Amino acid sequence: MGEMFAPLAHPAFRWLLAGRLTTVIGNSMAPIALAFAVLDLTSSVTSLGIVVAARSVTNVVFLLWGGVVADRLPRQLVLAGSCAVSFTSQALMAGLVLAGTVSIPWFVVLSAVNGMSSAFAFPASAALVPQTVPVELRQRANALLRLSLNSGNIGGASLGGLLIAFTGPGWGLAVDALSFALAGVFFAFVRVPAARVAAEHKPSVFSELRVGWTEFVARQWVWVVVVAFTFVNAAYAGGVFILGPVLADTTFGREVWGLVLAAQTAGMVAGAVVAMRIKARRLLLVGVACVGSFALLPLAMVLHPVPWVLVLAAFACGLGLEQFGVAWETSLQHHVPEDKLARVYSYDMLGSIIAIPLAQLAIGPVSHAVGTSAALLGCAAIYVLATAGMLASRSVRTVENTPVAQPV
Repeated sequence: MGEMFAPLAHPAFRWLLAGRLTTVIGNSMAPIALAFAVLDLTSSVTSLGIVVAARSVTNVVFLLWGGVVADRLPRQLVLAGSCAVSFTSQALMAGLVLAGTVSIPWFVVLSAVNGMSSAFAFPASAALVPQTVPVELRQRANALLRLSLNSGNIGGASLGGLLIAFTGPGWGLAVDALSFALAGVFFAFVRVPAARVAAEHKPSVFSELRVGWTEFVARQWVWVVVVAFTFVNAAYAGGVFILGPVLADTTFGREVWGLVLAAQTAGMVAGAVVAMRIKARRLLLVGVACVGSFALLPLAMVLHPVPWVLVLAAFACGLGLEQFGVAWETSLQHHVPEDKLARVYSYDMLGSIIAIPLAQLAIGPVSHAVGTSAALLGCAAIYVLATAGMLASRSVRTVENTPVAQPV
């Protein structure tokens, strides 16, 4: 057990974990609070969609720039700055909601600002992990982070639901704002060795993006996995999150669907514990093979939608997701040069999320045309084909769980 928590012996990792956990708890309340705040104002699902889309669009637009900034500047300061912007936008939104003076344009603008600030936070926080622990602890550090963040999501969403039910959405947004303020303080305490000093003449942002792209495509296993997850994440967003509730309403009920999502999160928590203990020479191969488990949930929803089968399938899906997540994070940190890691992470995230809005828009018409069951079976097929595609790549199969020498 002590070995499992070895990364906590390093102060920089403790502060990073504290900061990320704090923002996750606050952010797990924010979507619930925002949805109810918008619906209280307009009762319009279309307006809610516009507000949510405003955040997604700025997140995508600024993501690559966020990677460049996180490779240029001290990453802990980028995180602290991102938290300051997020605190300001969420505090202003909370104040307007509580004062009863908010409007849809305000929601759109402030959601867009929050999406922009988070675009800087993700590459910086992911790339900062290997700077906070020794090389041999990276796998355990990634697993411990994911374990903590998944647990924080569960607790934050539960607390957020209660807080908003009893006090209203404005206070939920206020708590989210305070979480950013507190996390910014935690990130400011992260002390890591300075990154290698770049040349005196700073290249342009576009030049640095080209370097990041070159680094991204230089390793076949990186872009093969990202392309596969473009389809995996699209199928997940459309299949599980949209068709799941639709099927629940017509078959097994909303209460069971809530239990299914909880079981998946529990599987993710258990999966992080398992991932800490896996000692595989080809860790990414193990993780990629586990992606096939994603097909279990849509198959269960179509073939045998009874509660115990759905709960077991969801748990197995969560378990497999974490094996892949830890293997992927660790492999990138082992093989991508530290000074280019944030840019590679930003390309990774962009490729992984870019098809999600399209899938969310398309899944309705597709399910109407072919039926909900056929659409879910299609999602399961996408998971299996994506897994097979990744395993077919020799580059993916042969990535070793050992760090490459960093340039000096």
